[in-house]
Amino acid sequence: MVNTKEQPKSTRPVFTSATKSAYGKSSNGTSDNTTGNGPTAGTNVKSKKITTMAMAFMTAAAIISLRGLPMMAAEEMTMFFYIGFATIFFLIPAALVSAELGSAFSGQEGGVYKWVGAAFGKKWGFTAIWLQWIQNVVWYPTVLAFAAAAIAYGIGKPELASNGMFTGIFIIAFYWIATFIAFGGTKILSKVTSWGFIVGTVLPGIIVIILGIVWFASKKPLGFEELTAAETTVATVVNGKVSPRWFPNLANLQNLSFLSGIVLLFAGVEVQAVHASDMESPKKQYPLAIFISAIIVFLLFTFGSLAIAAVVPNSQLKLESGLMQALTTMLASVKMSWALPILAFCVAFGSLGGVLSWISGPSKGLLTTAKDGLLPEKLTETTKAGAPKNMMLIQGVIVTVLASLYFIMKNVSVAFFLLSALTVAVYIIMYILMYAAAIVLRKKQPNMERPYKAPALYLLAIVGILAAVFALVLSFIPPAQLPVGNPVSYVAIVAIGTVGFFIIPLIIANRKKAKAK
Repeated sequence: MVNTKEQPKSTRPVFTSATKSAYGKSSNGTSDNTTGNGPTAGTNVKSKKITTMAMAFMTAAAIISLRGLPMMAAEEMTMFFYIGFATIFFLIPAALVSAELGSAFSGQEGGVYKWVGAAFGKKWGFTAIWLQWIQNVVWYPTVLAFAAAAIAYGIGKPELASNGMFTGIFIIAFYWIATFIAFGGTKILSKVTSWGFIVGTVLPGIIVIILGIVWFASKKPLGFEELTAAETTVATVVNGKVSPRWFPNLANLQNLSFLSGIVLLFAGVEVQAVHASDMESPKKQYPLAIFISAIIVFLLFTFGSLAIAAVVPNSQLKLESGLMQALTTMLASVKMSWALPILAFCVAFGSLGGVLSWISGPSKGLLTTAKDGLLPEKLTETTKAGAPKNMMLIQGVIVTVLASLYFIMKNVSVAFFLLSALTVAVYIIMYILMYAAAIVLRKKQPNMERPYKAPALYLLAIVGILAAVFALVLSFIPPAQLPVGNPVSYVAIVAIGTVGFFIIPLIIANRKKAKAK
C-alpha cells in the first residue's frame, strides 16, 4: 500500500532515487531508499534544494494508486467522509511527525528502526521496522490480485477476475518468478518502475476521470442514483425516496470497516517525509507541501472514485476489478471498446512493475538491523548482486500461504479485503510506535537538532494515535458490504496474523538478548 502502503502502494516519475518512497500502498518508487535513510545514505545527491511543489508532487505520487478506487467507490457519497478522515487524521499527522523524525536522524540508516529505537530501545526499533517490512509482504497478494483482474480483462476473460483459483495461481506464479529475477539485482527493474507509474497509474487514472466527466455530461444513468433501500450502508430512505448517504451509517461498526482499507491507501508517507530537511526552509515549505499534496490526493481519489461509482451499480462493484468494470462500460459508451485490452495491460504493467521493483527493497531495509546483531545471521545472506536471498525466500513462502486464501474463500473480493485488513492492522501498530517515539524524543531529547520541527507535535501525535487505534479496531471487524461468511473465521485470520507478526520480532530480539548474556 503503497502503500503506506495500496503502498503498496507503479512508480512515480523521474526524481532521484533518494526522493522515492519505499513503502507506500501505491506500488510507487524504487527500492533504493527503503530504510528511510537521509539524502546522504548510499546515494549521490545534488546540492539543489527540493522545492515546495516538487515535495508536494513527490508526496502525492507516493500515495496515489488505482487499486483503492473501487473500495472508495463502494462507499458511494460517504466516500467524502472516508477520504477526508484519512487525509486529515492520518496523512497529515503521519507526514508532519515523520518529517521531524526523519530530519533529526537524517544521514543515518534505519528509518523507523532508528526513530523508535532511540525512544524505546533497539528491541522496539527492530519491531517497528519488522512491521514495516511484513506489512509490505502481506500487501503483495492484494496488488497482484488487482493485476490479475486487469490481465483477465486484457485477455478478454473478465470472468477470471472473480475466479479465486486463477487469482491465487497468478499471484504465486508471478511472485516467485519476480523473486528469482530479483536475485540478479534491481538495476533493470528500477527502470520498469519509472514507466510503471506513468503508464500504469497516471494514464489510466486520467482516462477514467475524463470518461467519468463525459458520462456525467451525457446525462447517462448514475450508479449512486440507483441505490435500493436494502443497501443501508450507503443509502437511506427519506420521505419514501431512496437517497445516497453523505455520512456513514453508525448503527453498526461493520458499516465502517472499509475505513481501515481506505486508510491503508494513505500509508507510506513516512519514508518520503525524511526529505523535508532537503528543502530551503523546511519549517515553512514542508507544511505547505503537505497541504498541497493532501488537496491533490483528495481530488484525484475523489474524482476517480466518483467516476467508478457513477458507472458501476453498487451491488455489482467488485473490489479487485471495479476499475476494469468501469472502463469496460465507459469505453463502450464512447465506442472505444478496442482500447480496453490496452488499458488493462497498462494497469497490470503498473502493478507488476511496482512489485518487481520493491521485491527486494523492504528486505534490505530490515537488513540494517543486522549491524546491531538483532537479525539472525542466517537471514543476512545475500546474492552476488546484493539481494537479500533468504529474506526474499521467506517473503515468497509467506506470500504463497496468504495467496492460498484465494483458493479457499468463495468470494475474491472478500479475500482481497481480508488481506488489506491484515496489512492495515500490522502497519498501524508501526505508526502507533512512531507517534509515541516522536512524543518521547521531544521530552527526552528536547535539544536534539531537528532541521524540521512539526507544529503542535504532541497534538498531531495524539490525533494520529487515536485515528490509528480506531483504524486498527475496524480492521478486525468484518465489513457489512461483503459476504464474509463466517465472521468468526474472518476475525480469527486477521487476529492470528496480526498477533503472530507482532510477536515474532519481539521473540527474535529477546532471544538475541538472552544469547548476549
